[in-house]
Amino acid sequence: MNKMKAFFLESYGELKKVVWPGRESVASSTRVVLVSTALFAVFFGVVDFVLLKGLFFIF
Repeated sequence: MNKMKAFFLESYGELKKVVWPGRESVASSTRVVLVSTALFAVFFGVVDFVLLKGLFFIF
């Protein structure tokens, strides 16, 4: 039981040392993720479309 208590106390102490990102940083990172995800989705959609048309042309 003492080990569990020590674990939680040490975990709490470590969490107090964490430097959490600010609102601006989180918003900026979120925008980067959303834009890059959309761009990759469009890119792979176009590649899929082209390959599918190529297969239908061959067969």
